[in-house]
Amino acid sequence: MAVLETITSPTDLKRLPVEQLETLAREIRAFLVAEVSRSGGHLGPNLGVVELTMAIHRVFDSPRDTVVFDTGHQSYVHKLLTGRQDFAALRTRGGLSGYPSRAESEHDVVENSHASTSLSWAEGIARGYRLRGEDRHAIAVIGDGALTGGMAWEALNNIAANKDLPLVIVVNDNERSYAPTIGGLADHLAMLRTNRQYEQVLDWGKDKLTRTPVVGRAAYQAFHSMKKGAKDFWAPQGMFEDLGIKYLGPVDGHDEASVEQALRRARAFHGPVLVHVITQKGRGYDHASNDVADQFHTVGKINPETGLPLEIAGRSWTDEFSDEMLALGRERNDIVAITAAMMMPVGLKPFADAHPERIIDVGIAEQHATTMAAGLAFSGMHPVIAIYATFLNRAFDQLLMDCAMHRAGVTFVLDRSGVTGPDGASHHGMWDMSLVSLVPGLRLAAPRDGQQIRRALREAVDVDDAPTVIRFPKGSAAEPLEAIATLEGLDVLAGDPVVDPEVLIVSVGAMAATATTVAEKLAAEGHDVLVIDPRWVLPVPDGVIELARRAGRVAVIEDNTVAGGIGAEVARSLDEADVAVPVHRFGLPKEFIDHASRGQVLESVGLTPDPIVERLRPHL
Repeated sequence: MAVLETITSPTDLKRLPVEQLETLAREIRAFLVAEVSRSGGHLGPNLGVVELTMAIHRVFDSPRDTVVFDTGHQSYVHKLLTGRQDFAALRTRGGLSGYPSRAESEHDVVENSHASTSLSWAEGIARGYRLRGEDRHAIAVIGDGALTGGMAWEALNNIAANKDLPLVIVVNDNERSYAPTIGGLADHLAMLRTNRQYEQVLDWGKDKLTRTPVVGRAAYQAFHSMKKGAKDFWAPQGMFEDLGIKYLGPVDGHDEASVEQALRRARAFHGPVLVHVITQKGRGYDHASNDVADQFHTVGKINPETGLPLEIAGRSWTDEFSDEMLALGRERNDIVAITAAMMMPVGLKPFADAHPERIIDVGIAEQHATTMAAGLAFSGMHPVIAIYATFLNRAFDQLLMDCAMHRAGVTFVLDRSGVTGPDGASHHGMWDMSLVSLVPGLRLAAPRDGQQIRRALREAVDVDDAPTVIRFPKGSAAEPLEAIATLEGLDVLAGDPVVDPEVLIVSVGAMAATATTVAEKLAAEGHDVLVIDPRWVLPVPDGVIELARRAGRVAVIEDNTVAGGIGAEVARSLDEADVAVPVHRFGLPKEFIDHASRGQVLESVGLTPDPIVERLRPHL
């Protein structure tokens, strides 16, 4: 029997003889390559934390001690060691989540896959244990990429003031988030990573001086008392210790015994301790570790022998944005691209290669990116911030108060909007239109296909007196859908523009194919239906209001939550214009939606043609 098959809980891992740990680590890596290559998922990060996760579970007592994974995409090993070894349906409906999940296990606590939150969670948990008089620890596992986020530093500032807090911070330093970590913190960690002479000198001193008769031990103690100065000279980790947080490391994250020893020292310290662990993303799988781009941070279905994808995707929405952004960069010297630790996923790598002086990667710091963009706009540049739609949530205050209130010409490009699928509730980009609908003066475009992305981007960067937003989904771009006419400045996608419609369907972005299919089905039943695509959906165009005056009722179809979405804005605008027309809103429910494919999610919430027709039919 394989060693991995004998591990059903951390208790089994603790009982495992030391000589079997290396075998277990090999088996875990082989399991991850075999299983994740079938399903797709976060492969590289998990290959890098095998020994680290094993050591955490051998030293601490989960779930009595609480382990919080920052972001959580590196929790596959944790799942295996806590009894979840059925990866057959990983990240698909009914299968294991790609992130920690309270519904799966008592060993999982934090499900939010947004970065830089673990230290705040862990501080709160540790404070609670201390207040309740319980002898329990909180352990936060945070990557060097997530440590660039401002929230992490707010937490560190508070943690440092609590000298008896039962909290261990494990910095998983692989020099990367999606891509290489950048910024001052990255430079500091690089110094710590590459200056190991301090430990070598201290080991030499202890060995040599303690052998010296009579004065040897006293000499060593005197030598050891110079620890702080020696550390600052040999390995400048003073940034953490000056905050008041005990620092241990750097430790080889692939030497399980060394990591275990460091964690045991941290547990015994009775106060906040930072353990700096050096790991290699993609460890043990050459195709991953040799991948310069992102060490197989996340993969689709791949051939495990070659590392090559089994499915060749079509041209993506991101590709369309990427190409047009590159073209704009050549034409206009005032265009500056900004991203938050995801240069490649949002398609800015070609722009960065062509215009290295006009690309800014701020790390995981969306708030900083947004306010800095307002400053760039003030100075005469036009910033384009490209991030995932779900991550705009984190910068709402800066969008509202720094960009909009100051009428800053900043363009936000929101990739992975709407239903994203296998990454689940925290990654669905279903909140963005509701949030930005609150922002005065902001304009939002929802392109229906790749051609419309290009068109909207050019229009957006010409706006210099307000923030603009362009949003599109994940995956292959929709086939171009040409307008059959233009009416009141809006694209007509289906129906007779001359006839007053029984139903005016307002199609939002990628829901165009659904909207036109609904129109076809209703038309086949003898109903007059007009489908329009406003393209720019916020603020609600006057043309929508004028066409609604001619219609029996209005239906808005969007892949955003119905709470505060475009349908809600259309209803509000019609009410203010005294247009008494019923508005039917079709969108995502106001709830957290589990992981499943985009198609499965849309079907489960009734956002496909047949259920929409069924809901409209009784009113016609």
